[in-house]
Amino acid sequence: MTADVLQVEERGAVTWLTMNRPERLNALDPALTDALRHYFEGLNARSTARVVVLQGAGRAFCAGLDIKDTTAQDGGARGVEEMLEKQKSIRDIMLAMRRCPQPIISVVQGAASGGGFALALASDIRLATPDARMNAAFIRIGLSACDVGVSYFLPRMVGSSVAAEYLLTGRFMEAQRAYGLGLVSRVAPLADLQADAQSLAEDMLNATPVALRLTKDALGLAIDAPSMEAVIALEDRNQVLCTQTGDFREGMQAFLEKRAPRYTGR
Repeated sequence: MTADVLQVEERGAVTWLTMNRPERLNALDPALTDALRHYFEGLNARSTARVVVLQGAGRAFCAGLDIKDTTAQDGGARGVEEMLEKQKSIRDIMLAMRRCPQPIISVVQGAASGGGFALALASDIRLATPDARMNAAFIRIGLSACDVGVSYFLPRMVGSSVAAEYLLTGRFMEAQRAYGLGLVSRVAPLADLQADAQSLAEDMLNATPVALRLTKDALGLAIDAPSMEAVIALEDRNQVLCTQTGDFREGMQAFLEKRAPRYTGR
């Protein structure tokens, strides 16, 4: 089932994940939810994947929770404890995406609504097609717009006023506005974005494995750091740790010799 709803293609150290429910705009049913959570929770520093690219099959990235799935409609009948576990099963995907050491690039095509919006926001880099449309759809179906990490990510990325505009209304954010706000890095046709994603991933692989992991880690922590001094202390830690690896010496030598580095992860 996992192979059906989530395709995993390894291209060397870059793994391409494709949500594969195009007939439902890749909406999150229990099978896809479980597949995404298990994949991201399984990533660690020893994984063969060093960079992950996330995309959706067909004409959409992810339309959010599949509300036609019967388990998504009977919240009142299921009780608090059962619904809390269901909620955690989804939100844990975003937590795992932020905690895993691999940078994540999302290629957002068409709709990224609700949980799909959260998946895009939990990624490190977002690329969007011209028809990409993102929204906090939760508020349009009787729920709070503050869900599965959206109210954490969005104000930090676009500011509190813009975040309130989209969270309080559930309006769609079009690709060009997302680009203007810095929420996405590029707007282009799908084939171009897929090539861009591969190129970005390959550039990331020019970093040593430990340097890439520590950079993602520090970027995430810096957002909530209490002071500049705390961030600089974290940067100091990263640099000293990096210098203790054989890969650091290989990277320096490769730079001086004007050749591609050969990292071993040590």
